[in-house]
Amino acid sequence: MQLSENSLKFTIKMKKSIYLLVMLVGIGMQAQDKMVSESSMMKSKAKANDSTKTTSKRIKIDGVAAVVGDYVILESDIDKTFLDLRQQGVSVEGLTRCNLLGRLMEDKLYAHQAVQDSIVISQGEIRDRVNKSIEYFSQQLGGMDKLLKFYAMDDEASLRERLTKVTKEQFLTQRMQSQVVSDVEITPEEVRQFFDKIPEDQRPRIGVELEVAQIIIAPKPSKEAVKKVIDKLKSIKADVEGGASFGTKAILYSKDRASGRQGGFMSITKRMALAKEFKDMAFTLQEGEVSDPFETEFGWHIVQIDKVRGQERDVRHILLIPEISNKKLDDARKQIDTLRQRIVAEELTFDEAARSFSDDKETRNNGGKLINPATLGTHFELTKMDPEQYSQIQGLKGDEISIPLIDETRTGQKRYKLLKVTNRYEDHVADYSKDYIKIKSLALKEKQLKEVEKWITEKINDTYINVNTGNRDCEFHNNWLKK
Repeated sequence: MQLSENSLKFTIKMKKSIYLLVMLVGIGMQAQDKMVSESSMMKSKAKANDSTKTTSKRIKIDGVAAVVGDYVILESDIDKTFLDLRQQGVSVEGLTRCNLLGRLMEDKLYAHQAVQDSIVISQGEIRDRVNKSIEYFSQQLGGMDKLLKFYAMDDEASLRERLTKVTKEQFLTQRMQSQVVSDVEITPEEVRQFFDKIPEDQRPRIGVELEVAQIIIAPKPSKEAVKKVIDKLKSIKADVEGGASFGTKAILYSKDRASGRQGGFMSITKRMALAKEFKDMAFTLQEGEVSDPFETEFGWHIVQIDKVRGQERDVRHILLIPEISNKKLDDARKQIDTLRQRIVAEELTFDEAARSFSDDKETRNNGGKLINPATLGTHFELTKMDPEQYSQIQGLKGDEISIPLIDETRTGQKRYKLLKVTNRYEDHVADYSKDYIKIKSLALKEKQLKEVEKWITEKINDTYINVNTGNRDCEFHNNWLKK
């Protein structure tokens, strides 16, 4: 997609941010976040407000590339960044050490200022992100042992400790970035001016986009299977109340892979995206209390409250999922196949079938239309679709509906689905009227970028910054050298 010069600059910066965010999720990709001692920092600050003009004698700390506020960036951090970008298949052609150092310094500036502004990140959010990161990368690499080997870590505890540190900094950086641009708005006239200043031969091309709808039929467990799970949870509760360890029981029995390895432990707040039934139960119980079995869309749970800290709670939970027999799964396939035949025969539309019969709460009230998590809209750019999803719809033509497809939830529950491409938008040069939403997004990003650059300039002047002598020949985008 061709963009104006400013839009392209923003896109390049955003891509670099994404690369570094992915990089930081892995241990080998981390900058070693070492805090400079308070006493030495105060002495340094007292000696000089501008690191490039100080005449005070300093003791060189071997390997330090730069200092931003209370954060140190090591030369080895830059080396690791290059190494890990290559490991992930990211092209580093044209990317210099100075480029990466400038990017790392920018991240540290955000994190430092977030601490100064008293931005608080809950332990629950951090643990949840760490759990999801470990679960995702473990699945991608083929298990925890391979994950530890890939990142040269001795054990899972060490991995979690390091991930917790870097994840906290990620959150601080993200929250600070969001706060900087939170009040930036754009008017229709500004959108028009942004579009008009792009030369016609440089106006963005909008790639092929699709709108996709789905119908989900999930097999229902038998009453006997549900009773078996409830009885098991009641038995576990009785054991815990008799002195057994809830955490050990969670490791042995919980089907929640992310928390199960941690003894079912989770730190939660009411703002977190959790099942309503789960939050209602967790914020009703008293410290030390164990709930009766209760149901969510994921299965059946019991919860124990470890600790209450204001609006945050440390909980442990065990998730059990009633077994689905092969007969129940086959019944679901027959049901969705019959539904497909009725749609093909025009007895009802796909939209009507989704609203009346789909078991997917998130899409059925919208006629089954999938929401793109990246844009929160219903359009999916073809080149950016999930490969598995693309493979399932690529052969569909016109109003054709897919055959019943087996689908699996993140907790391993199997179900069937139908897919349909409800709209297709061909590749075209951006049109102000037809593509207003996308053009508005580009215009807003450009305005946000200007606000970010203004903020960075101001904070550089107000923050203690020291760039090592060996890096002062760098031509930074930002005025890190305070010239």
